[in-house]
Amino acid sequence: MLKIQDLHVYYGGIHALKGISIEVPKGKVVTLIGCNGAGKSSTLRAIAGLIKNKKGTITYNGSDLSKLGPVEVVKSGIVMSPEGRRIFPHLTVLENLRLGAYSRSDAPQIGKDIDWIFELFPKLRERKDQKGGTLSGGEQQMLALGRALMSAADVVMMDEPSLGLAPMLVKEVFDIIAAIHQQGKTVLLVEQNAFAALKIAHYAYVLEVGAIVLQGTGAELIADVRVREAYLGG
Repeated sequence: MLKIQDLHVYYGGIHALKGISIEVPKGKVVTLIGCNGAGKSSTLRAIAGLIKNKKGTITYNGSDLSKLGPVEVVKSGIVMSPEGRRIFPHLTVLENLRLGAYSRSDAPQIGKDIDWIFELFPKLRERKDQKGGTLSGGEQQMLALGRALMSAADVVMMDEPSLGLAPMLVKEVFDIIAAIHQQGKTVLLVEQNAFAALKIAHYAYVLEVGAIVLQGTGAELIADVRVREAYLGG
């Protein structure tokens, strides 16, 4: 289990996270929803070791992650697919995927995992020798997710995977997230498409200006009048 307790994060004088506590049980899909600036991405970045917490703890299977750097967090079993995809545009699809496995030393399994990624994302197989920068937005998102999965981490954090995609591609991305979960991965999802995120979430948290204001199962929050008015268009 991934567990955050009383987490405080600052950007200079800005108090970005104000004592949040979150649990992500093994094998579940947990989502964070909220407006821009609510602290969703900061939560993922703190877990990933990209920013340091001022106070509070981040533990995974009982081990403290708070002092670890990004490489050590990935080796511990947690990986993040960042907002904006951030693929390597001048490298091929295959090279991008291999970089996702940079922390691994099990070469035979890496090859098998590349085949698995190509089964999950058939379009990437067709374009495996193309430069990442020549892919469409949807294909780049698939590549970003595939690169994260190549780490072989058990917990996959996704930051706005549907951002900027056409509605048809948004559905495809959420189908892929469901497929990743069915492969046994634990998913922590940050997503502005609140309805789609809550539909697949076992549990969800609503963040506002760095604090958790609501939590419950995905179904409970979809039915909550406050959530419907604020995030689901009434």
